[in-house]
Amino acid sequence: MKILNVNTAKKNIRKVKVGKDVKIFDFVNLYECSIGDRTQIGAFVEIQKGAKVGKRCRIQSHTFICEGVTIEDEVFIGHGVIFINDKKPSVRKTLDKSWTLEPILIKDGATIGSGAILMGGITVGKGAFVGAGAVVTKDVADHGTVVGVPARPYRG
Repeated sequence: MKILNVNTAKKNIRKVKVGKDVKIFDFVNLYECSIGDRTQIGAFVEIQKGAKVGKRCRIQSHTFICEGVTIEDEVFIGHGVIFINDKKPSVRKTLDKSWTLEPILIKDGATIGSGAILMGGITVGKGAFVGAGAVVTKDVADHGTVVGVPARPYRG
């Protein structure tokens, strides 16, 4: 992996570890994260410090990946997906730095549909599918499918 630093009108990339053949589109904000080989990062994506994106992933446009998120290999993240790493955010907790980081793990081969929201402290299992617009507040089983608000197992 190499360290990438780019600061232009179209890209803000600071101290990002990138693997081979990584494709990063314009209008991104990436800092102090890592991105594995052959991964594609779409336009208008933000990936915060400490986040990890595996090999051969696709992160579609307008997605927000915060600190504490680990995305394993061959994961698809649809457009406009939001990861939230604090279950009880407040201005006071932010100012006095007393908030609790709630990690999120997305395992190998999972698919996260466009517009999904993933709350902190959850794991999306290997090969699992999260439907578009779902709000995930609990773990998703390996090869499971969840849909809805809040996300529930789909048995269709």
